[in-house]
Amino acid sequence: MGQKKVITKSGSADEGQPKEVSVKKSTKKQLVVGVMNVASSYNNTLVNVTDARGNVVVWSSAGLLGFKGARKSTPYAATLVAKDASEKGKKLGLQDVTVVIRGIGPGREAAIRGIASSGLNINSIVDDTPMAHNGVRAKKPRRV
Repeated sequence: MGQKKVITKSGSADEGQPKEVSVKKSTKKQLVVGVMNVASSYNNTLVNVTDARGNVVVWSSAGLLGFKGARKSTPYAATLVAKDASEKGKKLGLQDVTVVIRGIGPGREAAIRGIASSGLNINSIVDDTPMAHNGVRAKKPRRV
């Protein structure tokens, strides 16, 4: 895209020429070690890659890849989502990942297999599924 040119007028009246200031565009971020967060619900599978500070760099989901309805929650969709996020991360130089899994959907293990088959080094796998510790009262069960 090149350099951006910002033209500003100088404050003195005797100079009629505008002053040019060039602003360089920031370079692409290189990421070698990252954290892959996999959120697997009954309806969808979401994968995002964060840097060491927790800033999201790359993301992917089953809906983003074109799956609709009940097909979003399949293990096959989760595998493709994990591979897609891994390939996007590799373009930024990603090599080593820590995998954090949340949720109890059908795409849990399939997402890990997708990450492993993409060629990334998995340092550790952490299950961070939120668990209720008897907080607020649960909703009454649905009668069908």
